[in-house]
Amino acid sequence: MKIQQAYGAGRFGLSFELFPPKTSQGKVNLFRHVERLSSFRPSYMTCTYGAGGSTQDATLEIVSRVYQEFDLPVATHLTCVGRTTDQLREYLSEARARGIENVVALRGDPPQGVDAFRPVEGGLSYANELVALIRSDFPEFGIAVGGYPETHQEAPSRAVDLENLKRKVDAGANVVITQLFYDNHDFFRFRDQCSEVGIGVPIVPGLLPVLAFSQIQRIVSLCGARLPGELVRDLQAAGDDQQSQREIGVAFAVRQVEALLEAGIPGLHFYVLNRSEAVEQVLRAVPLPGR
Repeated sequence: MKIQQAYGAGRFGLSFELFPPKTSQGKVNLFRHVERLSSFRPSYMTCTYGAGGSTQDATLEIVSRVYQEFDLPVATHLTCVGRTTDQLREYLSEARARGIENVVALRGDPPQGVDAFRPVEGGLSYANELVALIRSDFPEFGIAVGGYPETHQEAPSRAVDLENLKRKVDAGANVVITQLFYDNHDFFRFRDQCSEVGIGVPIVPGLLPVLAFSQIQRIVSLCGARLPGELVRDLQAAGDDQQSQREIGVAFAVRQVEALLEAGIPGLHFYVLNRSEAVEQVLRAVPLPGR
């Protein structure tokens, strides 16, 4: 199934994002979580890879196994980092040969220790160029791209960030999946602004239930998201009680999902962090349309 077919015409898209684990036991654990998540009948699963493409082979292995063993549509992430256009084509050819039908096309972050993104010689500089390459040479792929409700950290302004997103959509992207956020007002504003600039594809909110206060502080510092004051206060009040922090995070995510559903979102994308428990709790608490 192409990624765009998960949304609209009475369908509600549900997707989960995985990443390649570093150990063999991590891989075993990952597929246990995939099995549990598959019970929610997701529309598709995606898998990212490490900085600089360091785990691309593992990414292909994971999405191929999910596709073959669980009969689920999948999408592989692909970035411009460290790859020439010929190498990108090789990756896409391999993905197609494995039965993968969708790509999450991103520019990608600079490798650790590098202060700014720099394309390799013969490579691409922007995600819209990657989308255009896929659409030109591999037109059969469904394509998702990233959107930033709180504005990409490198963008000089919200207007410029929206212009960049529109370039990706105009180049052939079918769906926008947002960076994680914790204030729904940021998403609603972003969705309205996308409509104002002529972005007509589904805008899908990306969510990450809080598992631990220290962990989420680190994550939001890296991606430029912010935590609402009420959530911070509740997490601080829990002190070092990890179970209480998880319960607070899940309860907050439930309220967030309920409000998003009331606003008519086309689907939900969960950043799973290769653990399923919190997402399972959210999905059991909030019935999704058509599921």
